[in-house]
Amino acid sequence: MTNSIITGTGSYIPTLKVPNRHFLNNDFYDENGKKLERSNSDIIKKFKEITCINERRYVIDSLNTSDIAYESAKSALEGIDRESLDYIIVAQNLGDVEPDNIRSDMIPTIAARVKHKLRIKNPYTVAYDIPFGCPGWLHGMGLANLHIRSGGAKRVLVIGAETLSRVTDPHDVDSMIYSDGAGAAVLEATEEDAGILSHTTRSDTFESAYLLWIGKSYNSNHGGNELFIKMHGHEIYKYSVRMVPKTVKQSLDTAGFSLTDVKKVLIHQANEKMDNAILERLFKLYNIKKIPEHIMPMTISWLGNSSVATLPTLLDLIQRGKLKNHKLRSEDVVVFASVGAGMNINSMVYRMP
Repeated sequence: MTNSIITGTGSYIPTLKVPNRHFLNNDFYDENGKKLERSNSDIIKKFKEITCINERRYVIDSLNTSDIAYESAKSALEGIDRESLDYIIVAQNLGDVEPDNIRSDMIPTIAARVKHKLRIKNPYTVAYDIPFGCPGWLHGMGLANLHIRSGGAKRVLVIGAETLSRVTDPHDVDSMIYSDGAGAAVLEATEEDAGILSHTTRSDTFESAYLLWIGKSYNSNHGGNELFIKMHGHEIYKYSVRMVPKTVKQSLDTAGFSLTDVKKVLIHQANEKMDNAILERLFKLYNIKKIPEHIMPMTISWLGNSSVATLPTLLDLIQRGKLKNHKLRSEDVVVFASVGAGMNINSMVYRMP
């Protein structure tokens, strides 16, 4: 049986570090347009307690989503013939957004732009985008796996890239969560008993479709007609803690594993408090009281939430030995999980080759 294994990873971490103190002079408003009465120092202190974010990364003005997607792709493709790619799949949600013109530019697709930047001539390297919220990269991995298992592809590049700093409302406290970044992985066909063993996806749109949306600034006096990313954070927290563990268990059941077989849980870096709550609820589903140390690597404290880029960046840092106490060895079982706008959830079980 043909399986899909990861043969290359890459990431681009923006060079501009933005500490929490960067927001000390912002004017923050609530969703009803009322200015927050608490001091910014108190707001930032509470924000850090909840999210554990100390700083985040922003791209410099000369870079855009397609640029950093390309940089992560170059890294993932080291030693791999670019012309041999059957697909380039890019997970993104807002396209290229210029720093002085908040408009989504998606024509041509980010994937087409990346293929162009890679100077690939092969017309059968098919390039397309996935707008699937934060789980987009993981969903792209699932689609790549389907392409490979169907016999329609042997090698696929999957990228997650976003520049959320360009679409954050400076008057919204939640703007401190978001960051920029890009990550990539190359999937290849193999006959080994390894790689992607299961992939579970759910979309809860009946009641939860608009927990994340694009809307106007919370400051009614903010000039311009820009639209910014918005969210009902508390509702997302409750939804995620309730639904993500169930989805992870379903993917493990499909793969024939228990949670005790899992070496690492790689989860979308959305909010450290939320991710810890998800992990605790997952272990409760298996009636396991003690959570193994170092099972869930985290980067949100210094990278923030870069949406589709968090998981592939996390994987690349581990694979390159850049995260202390985290290493993956042959035959280790890894669970990937992500939740985001839609609301969408993905969980993937992967065995290291």
